[in-house]
Amino acid sequence: MTKRIGTGASLADFARRDFLASSALTAALFTAALLLFPVDAKTLHAPMPRR
Repeated sequence: MTKRIGTGASLADFARRDFLASSALTAALFTAALLLFPVDAKTLHAPMPRR
């Protein structure tokens, strides 16, 4: 059994499964952020409203 990331393991203990899991979680995070905060041409160039 290999050590899991976050338990004080060294970089040499970083397994292929850990890399795939972290990549999948990062992709899910970016997908959720894009779904919650969609970006289009209007939101990129819209000026901030003045008070």
